[in-house]
Amino acid sequence: MGNTHHAHSHVHGHENLKGKNLFISVVLNLGITIAQVIGGILSGSMALLSDALHNFSDVLSLLITYFTYKLAQKKYTRKHTFGYRRGEILAAFINAVTLLIIAVFLCYEAINRIIVPHPINSMVVIYLAILSILVNGGSVLLIQKGASKSLNIRSAYLHLFTDMLTSVAVLAGGLLMKYFDLFWVDGVITLLIALFLIFSGWKVLLESVNIMMMFSPKDVDIETLVRKIEAIDGIKNLHHLHLWRLTDNQINMEAHIDLEQDVTISQFEEKLKTIEKIALGMNIVHITIQPEFQINDDKELIHRHH
Repeated sequence: MGNTHHAHSHVHGHENLKGKNLFISVVLNLGITIAQVIGGILSGSMALLSDALHNFSDVLSLLITYFTYKLAQKKYTRKHTFGYRRGEILAAFINAVTLLIIAVFLCYEAINRIIVPHPINSMVVIYLAILSILVNGGSVLLIQKGASKSLNIRSAYLHLFTDMLTSVAVLAGGLLMKYFDLFWVDGVITLLIALFLIFSGWKVLLESVNIMMMFSPKDVDIETLVRKIEAIDGIKNLHHLHLWRLTDNQINMEAHIDLEQDVTISQFEEKLKTIEKIALGMNIVHITIQPEFQINDDKELIHRHH
């Protein structure tokens, strides 16, 4: 038995993303985090400190994203045949876990603040919330292009975008505290920020775990894929199928294919071209096919390895 392997040139999700933009975002968010921590301590606002913690998670997120972006540019080697491209999935996982841990801490502190409200210097809250909105809004625009093409960039984008929204909530809370002395609002806004972090972080966590566990991509209809390939003239059966994502935007496939006749390599390559077209039509960009003729093996579609 021999392996027939056909690869395509891949369009990397980082093409339109400049490392410089990520680095600028890191510097901006580090600055606003420090300012909000100082402001939160001086004003007594838990909402401002929670926004600072969220901003700090942005800094971690962007730093990891920046370094994995740099690693992704490295050449493949004999030791690293996939390069470092799966590093971005690990980064997305770490980002999501960070969000969830921070969210649990914020929930606890928020409930305490709702039960026992504290007087707060609302003007500090208002000014820093406005500054945070501007910084996060600018950072969102800097990395917006890469967000639709990479889970890692999307994770960082989510951090920034949600923090911009939470800063709007903090600003609203600051105004309510200044003009109506509703200091319990600080705890409510902190709790809302925490719940929003849980919602956004959980989705990224699940997606990154699915990729790391090499689960089949949800957007590939396996039954349709198999039916189309088995309909090709001369192909009897497709079995031992594996589908997985190398990264969030690269789906790989490998399978064994039973042939009805003992064909030449060039004849099989003609069939392989048809298989490729079917795979590409379902967003599978890299396939490895093992052709077989009268091989007595397990013909199950999904083969359990022992």
